[in-house]
Amino acid sequence: MVEVLAALSASAAAGIRIALPLLLIGLLQNDLWAKVPLLSQISPQIVVGILVSWSLFEIFASKQLLGQRILNLVQLIFSPVVGTIMSMAIAEATNIEGWLIIVIGVVGGLLALVLQLVQVGWFFRWRGLPVWMLLSQDILCICLVVFAFDAPQQGGLIALLLLWLAIRSYQDWYRWYSATGKSKVKS
Repeated sequence: MVEVLAALSASAAAGIRIALPLLLIGLLQNDLWAKVPLLSQISPQIVVGILVSWSLFEIFASKQLLGQRILNLVQLIFSPVVGTIMSMAIAEATNIEGWLIIVIGVVGGLLALVLQLVQVGWFFRWRGLPVWMLLSQDILCICLVVFAFDAPQQGGLIALLLLWLAIRSYQDWYRWYSATGKSKVKS
């Protein structure tokens, strides 16, 4: 169960940012990129270069409205892939074998997608995310990756809390949409 919580923690980080969690995994575990699906096929120097540049773009572009729009589109497409890759890498690093790695990968990818959909929903509802929220996302992303290795139970619980908040956000959006839809019909 601890391995599943670690994988959920890593995939939740991928639901917040794409390149930053992959870069942190590579920096925290020297040989882990050799076990990461897709990244193990590419030269480590190229992987580091791509991940560093995209991490810097994620951190700095997210503070501007146009950068947030670009990141929303890219992250919505790639967050399930990165969530799957990260959860499978964590599962392989914790010596889970067989078909369970695939199941953990699919669940991790879906969690990353749900968290990214929530971010996109809040972006459109608020017409851009405030800077304090973006900074807290960056810090939370780093903490989730560190927790995946050092404190998987706490990281998994944070990931489950984020999933609960995503469900609550959906209910809030539904009430908001119903209220705005009814007011448009009356006018």
